[in-house]
Amino acid sequence: MIKTTARAFAAAALALLPLTTATTTAHAAETLSLHDGIEALPQAAESRDGYERTKFKHWIDEDKDGCNTRAEVLLAEAATAPTVGAGCKITGGTWRSYYDDTTVQGPSGLDIDHMVPLAEAWDSGASQWTAARRQAYANDLGAERSLVAVTAKSNRSKADQDPAQWMPPAADAQCTYLSDWVSTKLRWSLTIDRTERDTLRQLAAGCESTDVEFERV
Repeated sequence: MIKTTARAFAAAALALLPLTTATTTAHAAETLSLHDGIEALPQAAESRDGYERTKFKHWIDEDKDGCNTRAEVLLAEAATAPTVGAGCKITGGTWRSYYDDTTVQGPSGLDIDHMVPLAEAWDSGASQWTAARRQAYANDLGAERSLVAVTAKSNRSKADQDPAQWMPPAADAQCTYLSDWVSTKLRWSLTIDRTERDTLRQLAAGCESTDVEFERV
């Protein structure tokens, strides 16, 4: 994926948002092996009680440049640059959906996937967050792993499932996906349940050279 200046600026802003009532501070970037990243995640039971998608306000135009979060991700990840018209209307361009190793012409066939789905984030700790932190999570342009442009088909197949229930169909995508998943959970201090941990450990056995890179917010 392509790193962008806009995402770097967003990372600094996210570090100032509250977790519950306390204010977080910026943390240094960290790199761990995939195995160590999995072991660094705290284990806890999941609960979806009280979850509503509307509790994560997303696809906002935080920098007021006319392009919302969805559009920002599309522009950042385009393999061939699209045309941007009035109101940030995006046409043309090509994208590579790494979940299913598919090239997509034009933005209409793409979804922007939350690497760790909103419902899974809720189950894993976001239920205790402030509305501001949930909004920051849902629009996280500060880390290129948090949001990803993929085919609508693959995104809807994944839905709100964790790696114990769904993995990308492209064999070459699986180690990257595990790294992205673990990095996102570490970045946002989310938990994993026992089944998820067991599955991650099993799948990571085939990804010995894979690292996780993250900056906590």
